[in-house]
Amino acid sequence: MVQLDNDCFAFGGPMMAVEPALALLAGRVGPVTATESVPLSAALGRVLAADVVAPFNVPPHDNAAVDGYAVFFDDLAAEGATVLPVTARVAAGQWLGRPAVRGEAVRIFTGAPMPAGMDTVFMQEDCRSDGATVTLPAGIRRGVNRRLAGEDVREGSVVLAAGRRLRPEDIALAASLGHAVLEVRCRLRVAVFSTGDELRQPGQALEPGAVYDANRFALIALLTRLGCAVTDLGILPDRFEAIRDALAAAAASHDALITSGGMSTGEEDHVKPAVEANGRLDFWRLAIKPGRPVALGRVRDAVFVGLPGNPVAVVVTFLRIARPILLRLMGAADEAPRAIPVRAAFAHKKKPGRREFLRGSLTRGEDGMLEASKYPRDGAGVLSSLVESEGLIELPEDLARVEPGMTVDFLPFKEFL
Repeated sequence: MVQLDNDCFAFGGPMMAVEPALALLAGRVGPVTATESVPLSAALGRVLAADVVAPFNVPPHDNAAVDGYAVFFDDLAAEGATVLPVTARVAAGQWLGRPAVRGEAVRIFTGAPMPAGMDTVFMQEDCRSDGATVTLPAGIRRGVNRRLAGEDVREGSVVLAAGRRLRPEDIALAASLGHAVLEVRCRLRVAVFSTGDELRQPGQALEPGAVYDANRFALIALLTRLGCAVTDLGILPDRFEAIRDALAAAAASHDALITSGGMSTGEEDHVKPAVEANGRLDFWRLAIKPGRPVALGRVRDAVFVGLPGNPVAVVVTFLRIARPILLRLMGAADEAPRAIPVRAAFAHKKKPGRREFLRGSLTRGEDGMLEASKYPRDGAGVLSSLVESEGLIELPEDLARVEPGMTVDFLPFKEFL
């Protein structure tokens, strides 16, 4: 990771807005993983490291788009029906085996190669045939129901660009071009910690004052969906030396480290000084709600991302801040979520100068327009609000108030995942 020039978020400094922070990261963070070749069966979700180029046309030859009869268009009568002898039959995977001649019709099936010279296919349901001849109706256009060679993919074209996270349809396309293996980025190795003396592992007994650790499991799930190789390093106590040593040890064998909690400036918040003891923090406060204490830095050779302690803030800041950082480290192309402009069905007062994310869901108003409704409870610790919402309502820095009927941006969770 290239070091940022200035510590924009030293204690007491100004908070940076989301977009400038993301733009800064885009210019300073690049891929850190090596590459490897994997079979198609193991390529789902991986990041392409090299372009996939078509070695031939798809389809490789002109072929029939329907079951029917292939003919020369110039053999058809100018008016009325045309009767032609049926001289051959060609199914998918077969060839006519000879040049086609004028004045004949060839029985053909979907996907079968067009006989050389023939340029038009009649659908079988539009024709009448006694087996020896076929009656073809008038009114057809030249070239109808013929797929041209290279219509899908042209030889030599880049069909899948490096940086693409592979989807099932991408793998199918690579297979159709004969690629048995693909060159991909090695999985990003990410270590995940939680910090806090109050945290307990699910399944343990809870004594007074303790809570179960939800953040670590949310992060592990999010990272797994992103395609990372995740190491769960458990819960760190609120002690500077323990956090410092654990971060240093993890940095030796991981590309990135992610923590939640301990990023504020209280007496029991030790993550910031522990990171600085092993490396550097490039920023640690963003003008964002929920989740102001978000940090990016480096622990030795590993990228460090520090997220807030409240579970909703963890998920929101991961999706909007950590995710683009990790994708760039993975060598993935930009996958910025696409916001849907919708009508607000709620009122909300907001502090200007910061980006705010509300949890919400979509419904259709009486006029059929999409409307966003805000989840009734806004707290950064209300984890059920994520379960019961469909996405995030993103409010820009300069906005002070939302009134019903205003247009707001809605980010469905599926856009991130």
